[in-house]
This record gives sequence, structure tokens and C-alpha cells, in this order.
Amino acid sequence: MKVVETALPGVMILEPKVFGDARGFFYESYNKASFRDAGITAQFVQSNVSRSTRGVLRGLHYQWPNPQGKLVSVLEGEVYDVAVDIRRGSPTFGQSAGVMLTAENHRHFWVPEGFAHGFCVLSDFATFSYQCTALYDPKADAGIRWNDAALGIDWPVSDPLLSDKDRATPFLHDVAPERLPVFEA
Repeated sequence: MKVVETALPGVMILEPKVFGDARGFFYESYNKASFRDAGITAQFVQSNVSRSTRGVLRGLHYQWPNPQGKLVSVLEGEVYDVAVDIRRGSPTFGQSAGVMLTAENHRHFWVPEGFAHGFCVLSDFATFSYQCTALYDPKADAGIRWNDAALGIDWPVSDPLLSDKDRATPFLHDVAPERLPVFEA
């Protein structure tokens, strides 16, 4: 597995070794020892799959308290995936990292606890998979506005399809401090 560091410490792009021939391909989507060697010691407790159509944008989501780390990948289609550091006191607070995830490139994106996460669909549809380090907690469910200018995310869509929930999320500067994770060096 090849590990590519992003501008955000702890956020990583993981490229598995893919074995392919005329029959198709095989790769390990998770290997505890390989992930540990990359610095990811997370224990996954929930697995989710979503399917969305072209132009759908989901995010930017996070949980606090009871944060979730997420290992995400695309099984069909193509998405632009983003992580945003929302940890109070972090030297990279408000900064983001993005990556193209496709069924063809087999990349995984590691979004640690303390980061908001979102993606937009660039293909006719996309089937998106994510492993989570904490169970979904509706009381801790939170979000940041996808187009918050202070975040400077260069989304490849200008008028995405949003849920009512995502349309109503606050800008980062409007989130009460106690509703954000704290950076721990």
C-alpha cells in the first residue's frame, strides 16, 4: 500500500496494491498491519454505503462529541472528497485537503476524528463506502456549510444537489466553540 500525506497532518490518501488481469482485479481494502504501519490504528465499528447521482454533494459532516474517523472509498463512479480540520487550536484549523476517488483508482481517503468530511459526485452515479470508528450518534451529528468561503474549498460543482440538512448547516465561524473538537498535540 502506498501512503500519500496531505497538507493536513493525519489525513492520508491510501493507494492499495491492485492485482489485475483479464478476469478483473483484487486488492486488500483493509489490512490491520498495513494500516498500523501507516499510522492508522483505528478500530472500525460501523460500515456504510451510499449511492448518489451526478451533482449530489453530501457534507461537510462531523460528530461532536463522540467523533468519527472515516476510511472512505468509491466502489462505482467518481467523487471529489474533502476533509476539513475543525479542531479548535489546531495549526491547520479551517484548512482542507481534497482528493479524487474513483472506482478505477481504488484510492482510500483516511479522515481522522476531528475533521469534517464531504464529497460531491462527478459521474452519473457513485457508490460510496465508508468505515467509521464510532457508531452514528444523532445527538452528536453536526455539519459545516459546504460553500463557506473561509474554507476556500474548490469544489468541482457550482450548483450541487443538497439535502435540506446540508442546505441549513452553519458557517464554521458561526459554530459554538463547544460544538467543535479540540486539537490535542
